[in-house]
Amino acid sequence: MLKLGIVGLPNVGKSTLFNALTAAKAEAANYPFCTVEPNVGMVEVPDPRLSKLSDIVQPKRTVPAVVQFVDIAGLVKGAAEGEGLGNKFLSNIRETDAIVHVVRCFEDEDVTHVMGAVDPVRDREVIEFELALSDLATLEKRLDKTKRTAKTGDKEALAELPALEKAHTFLRDGKGLWEAKLTPAERAALAPLTLMTVKPVLYAANVSDTELSGDEGPHLKALRMAVEASGEQAEVVPFSARIEAELSELPPEDRAEFLSSLGLESAGLDRLIRAGYHLLGLETYFTAGEQEVRAWTIHHGDTAPKAAAVIHTDFERGFIRAETVGYDAFVGNGGWKGAREKGVVRSEGKEYVVQDGDVLLFRFNV
Repeated sequence: MLKLGIVGLPNVGKSTLFNALTAAKAEAANYPFCTVEPNVGMVEVPDPRLSKLSDIVQPKRTVPAVVQFVDIAGLVKGAAEGEGLGNKFLSNIRETDAIVHVVRCFEDEDVTHVMGAVDPVRDREVIEFELALSDLATLEKRLDKTKRTAKTGDKEALAELPALEKAHTFLRDGKGLWEAKLTPAERAALAPLTLMTVKPVLYAANVSDTELSGDEGPHLKALRMAVEASGEQAEVVPFSARIEAELSELPPEDRAEFLSSLGLESAGLDRLIRAGYHLLGLETYFTAGEQEVRAWTIHHGDTAPKAAAVIHTDFERGFIRAETVGYDAFVGNGGWKGAREKGVVRSEGKEYVVQDGDVLLFRFNV
């Protein structure tokens, strides 16, 4: 399951976005610190392939993949030193896979800005600085302990120390580790610390309604340029919190028409989740039987046993083979029976790399 942590300054649209994504009705008001407790919500991953499979198989239940969103109080300048409320809840997003940084990119005199004026580049830097300082506090505890252990000649400590010192150099200057260009070995050494500025970032740019369906405005362009210049592993996804809020109030059958009337092809939720999957290299495979049709999330490049482990570790431990058929072939032949009759069902072994959209039936023995 993909887990995304939502951060940002107060009054940028964080809780409005969370409400729209999860229909959890978290408190959203035009004043700082209205989100006192972290909100956690589960969102179904929109995937039209799942409903098509269900139409063919007619299972007792259909289970989509889900994304967990964690929304914390808005961070302010000085959060790492105790200002505001957001820093109290940073631990709630340390276990997430990626960070959704909501940035205000629209002008509206009726919606106050905690720093006086709209400036997404400055806002991005403020949040990065606060996350870096929070990470620094975490890292320094580990660094001090590792230095003492390394003096005894401990091999593990000696191997870990260079990565910690490199990270410390960036964090002490208020720079996120996105800028450190860490090697895979360095990332592995830092992984137990669950540092936030190592995580991939999605910038959810809250823009005006007209800008969403037309030309990009100066604030959004400035944010894109700043992210690109930093070399950060990130994607920028424009959305309108107001449109998402209205969309969440509509019945599902009316949403496509509403989006079309605005000149939009998809909701912000869809674009955000797709960007998250792309950023983290995630894919979907399906299981399809009379009891259940279900979508499962895996990483690009996962082998069949790894994909089986998402269902249950016993499936990986006792893996024998995976009966496999691509989504198009499954649908085109009317399900398992037709696919087998046409000879398009393959028997794949432990080395098979699962493809996005594969429909799988695992054979295992424990």
